[in-house]
Amino acid sequence: MHGMSPHKENEDMRGTEPREARPSAHSVRQETLIVLVLALGSGLVGIDRFLISTMFPVIAKDLGIGYGAIGTITGALALSWGLAALLMGNLSDRIGRRKVICGALLLFSLLIGASGLAAGLYSLVVVRLFMGIADGAFTPVAISATIEASPRQRQGRNVGIQQMTMTLFGLGLSPMFVSLMLHAVDWRWVFAIFIVPGLLLTVAAWRILPPDRKVQASSDGRSQLWSNWRTVMGYSNIRIIMGIMLCCLTVLVTISALFPSYLLDHLKLEFGAMSMVMSAIGFGASAGTVAMPWLSDRLGRRAVMLLCTAGTACAIVALNQTGPSVALLFAFVFIANFFNNGLMVMAIGPLCALSVPPTLIATASGLIIAAGEFFGGGFAILIAGHFAEQFGIAHLLLIPLGASILAVFLGLAFSERRFFRA
Repeated sequence: MHGMSPHKENEDMRGTEPREARPSAHSVRQETLIVLVLALGSGLVGIDRFLISTMFPVIAKDLGIGYGAIGTITGALALSWGLAALLMGNLSDRIGRRKVICGALLLFSLLIGASGLAAGLYSLVVVRLFMGIADGAFTPVAISATIEASPRQRQGRNVGIQQMTMTLFGLGLSPMFVSLMLHAVDWRWVFAIFIVPGLLLTVAAWRILPPDRKVQASSDGRSQLWSNWRTVMGYSNIRIIMGIMLCCLTVLVTISALFPSYLLDHLKLEFGAMSMVMSAIGFGASAGTVAMPWLSDRLGRRAVMLLCTAGTACAIVALNQTGPSVALLFAFVFIANFFNNGLMVMAIGPLCALSVPPTLIATASGLIIAAGEFFGGGFAILIAGHFAEQFGIAHLLLIPLGASILAVFLGLAFSERRFFRA
């Protein structure tokens, strides 16, 4: 029933709700606290991933590396992020969410300062590989924990809030923070500031997240792992969402990692102006991360998904035609990331929940993130970095433009039927 109306979908969603008429004050408070602590965790993960982007021009000069090396550093984190998401999402479906989330936060807290110890390209790549493991383990499990803590009619909104801080902190606030801090300290010390907040949040998460339920262990964990992956891949929408996530990560990572160099080297902006334009990525992505999943709760998943794919493509076309106007650059970067990140969060949250049974959400989310990170966040940024060196940074936006157009066609194939197989 490809043509199911959004209203019918929402009726079906309400019809599957438990019969409790109103949630208790305690359950609402618990839901709020869980979403809050997981949102702060996503904020720290976003800082770790994207804090380095604004500093890339400074780091590249200090370490003597070029555009290709920037792509390699960014791709290394994306590949380990994808691998961790693939494995840890499935593991959390079997051992519980709290252990995985708190373990990831603890590892993140202990490792974040290590980026500042890098002496060259290879040491920085190794550090970012390990950081990607911690960050990738947190993301799909936190999304699943948010969905489990939320009634169905608030799942899109709560996942949007929980994921919003990743881009708000990592791409919105951190460029301005970096611009201020680099006047006072060397870039190596900027990373160390976030060690203590990470440890405090680990303790808070352990106290607030519900205890993990005991799960009967499988006699053959590897067999169950492959079985879960095969089952999830049997749902046709998951295969489509994996392709869409690949496109979204190509857009996000290419722009966040190499766009500062595009602004400085091609458009000849000053560093402060570049930082201002880069902050539009975070503010636009944060707004879209909340607005689009929330809108999909009301208008239907597919309609909002198609709006996001078309909006991203149009904004990148406009951005590619824009000269060194800070106001226009800010506006088009904001719009592109508003739609792109709204689609990303829908993909790993509401669209994933529509596509597979609840017991497989973390496994499915991990597969979707892995596909995006391996090919969009990993290989695509490697290609983009070397593409910029070979053909010039002026042509950088052709890579995310092609990815956004592909996402439009993939979105047209998505079905709103729950747990659809084809």
